[in-house]
Amino acid sequence: MSTPSKIKLGISSCLLGNNVRYDRGHKLDRYLRDVLGRFIRWVPVCPEVECGLGVPRESMRLVGDPAAPRLLTVRSGVDLTARMEAWARKRAAELDAEDLRGFVFKASSPSSGLRSVKVYDEKGNPSRRGVGIFARAFTERFPLVPVEDEGRLNDAGIRENFIERVFACDRWRTFVQADGSLGGLVEFHTVHKLLIMSHDPRAVSALGSLVAGARRRGADGRRALLDEYGAGFMTTLAREATVKKNVNVLQHAMGYFKRQLAAEEKAELLEVIGQYHRGLVPLVVPLVLLRHYVRKFAEPYLARQVWLDPHPAELSLRNHV
Repeated sequence: MSTPSKIKLGISSCLLGNNVRYDRGHKLDRYLRDVLGRFIRWVPVCPEVECGLGVPRESMRLVGDPAAPRLLTVRSGVDLTARMEAWARKRAAELDAEDLRGFVFKASSPSSGLRSVKVYDEKGNPSRRGVGIFARAFTERFPLVPVEDEGRLNDAGIRENFIERVFACDRWRTFVQADGSLGGLVEFHTVHKLLIMSHDPRAVSALGSLVAGARRRGADGRRALLDEYGAGFMTTLAREATVKKNVNVLQHAMGYFKRQLAAEEKAELLEVIGQYHRGLVPLVVPLVLLRHYVRKFAEPYLARQVWLDPHPAELSLRNHV
């Protein structure tokens, strides 16, 4: 289940420091460019510039029904809705060829904001119930691709979950494109069991049942099976991996050492799991100890589990959750 050194994600162009905003400015996010960028090949998109609007330009906002807002310039009231929607559908279709594993959108943008974008009523009063026009077109075309607003990635838990899903999406797509066999699917599910359990314990059985019934579908049903499994897998990982769920996985993994661990080793592992449960230490602390026992006792099942290392250790994502 190896992952290429760089995987491809879309991103709002201004977040990379490109001067494409209405005021000739940018919104450089150094974490995305300099830290996560060590592992990501970014595909920048600026809806306003790419649909033919200049830099600088008049600022815009969403107006009307949050479910189907219009995009108007703020000062002159020019309606750019049809122009932006036509471009957004075309650009989303073009991104099919890029085979993106995720997208980071600019928060609050009337074109690219993913959630809580301001939409103004006829009296000029805003509500935060909108979605940017391009963000809506992208998510409608790619409902299973991990997406997030850059602002929300400042939250350690949201950041860890998003990046975990990005790398999981890459592993899944790579498997389907390079293999896609029934045996490969069994292996994929096996090594991801604990990761799935950390998001939804019930999904382990549900996805396992799909795999177990694969032979009954025959070769003709393989494509549908892969689509169904992939959808269930990515949907499951979008659910929050809470402390309680992670404690459950840690205790489950500990069961593989019940005959090998000495009494003091068992007590130490239980102690650090308890400390994590009470919020005294981050997840990385019990994981380091668990990985130590995996190596010490050469436990083959746990050694293969993606949950132990779902994303590059250099990102230190589990040091903060």
